[in-house]
Amino acid sequence: MNYYAVLDVGGSSIKFALMSEAGEFIERSMVPTPREGIQVFIDTIETIVKNFQNMHPLKGIALSMPGAVDVESGVIYGASAIPYIHGPNIKQLLQERTGLPVELENDANCAGLAEGWIGAAKHVQDYICIVIGTGVGGALVLDKKVRHGKNLHGGEFGFMIMEDYLEQPFGVSLSSLGATGGLVKLVAKRKGMDPSLLNGKIIFEMADSGDEDVQDEIRKFIKRLAVGILNLQYSIDPEKILIGGAISQRQDLIDGINEALAQMKNNVYNLTIKVERCQFGNDSNLIGALYHFLQRKTKLN
Repeated sequence: MNYYAVLDVGGSSIKFALMSEAGEFIERSMVPTPREGIQVFIDTIETIVKNFQNMHPLKGIALSMPGAVDVESGVIYGASAIPYIHGPNIKQLLQERTGLPVELENDANCAGLAEGWIGAAKHVQDYICIVIGTGVGGALVLDKKVRHGKNLHGGEFGFMIMEDYLEQPFGVSLSSLGATGGLVKLVAKRKGMDPSLLNGKIIFEMADSGDEDVQDEIRKFIKRLAVGILNLQYSIDPEKILIGGAISQRQDLIDGINEALAQMKNNVYNLTIKVERCQFGNDSNLIGALYHFLQRKTKLN
């Protein structure tokens, strides 16, 4: 059995696990994401790796990272909540420090890869994974491989323009209208509340308690998501569209999106569009990062 150190790096914490090549979790924990800079970040990962090496010999290190990850070079472009990771060659720095092979991939792409490996998309070749959180991210997977795009923007579904494109140069994006962060801002504005006092869980609890204003905003939220999903289906025509993110655990959200899609069904093309929930929750990035590592090593060998 081969073992790997797998890390999911987020803005506030690093989740890490010792995993087998079959995707099994042997040991797992988390630490706060360092704020001091890249050297402390590398030191932190080295410590995690050494602790795992005391348990089992490791075949490599797999990372799920925010930002526009160039999987070939190991450099992360774009921007994220961890500014110091953008620019340095993370792969090279970690390989030099640990002596182990290193592979890294964007976090949303990792979530998508997890589903294609042992999750809800394991029996299909082409699928989309839409991750709903503060913004809308995702993964475009064709022939079981992530499509990064020329500028590493493949799967950035949240940048789709949805409304007000005649009034504004860029318009209003799907992330502004169809993400949990966008819903928070819209509900706060309508209710005259401080957005910092709200989150997705609280908003749905308000709706469940009968708040008609919030219920109306959620209906709009769901319809906007459905419009974005319909556009993606007609653009790419994948076998499956999966919804991830904490909010996807609400079955009424999945049902609501499917109801809205059914209402928009085009009688000419008779195309039935449905979404499903991603199978993995907080573990998806770790599982997908490991699968990405295994894919890369198979390709390179």
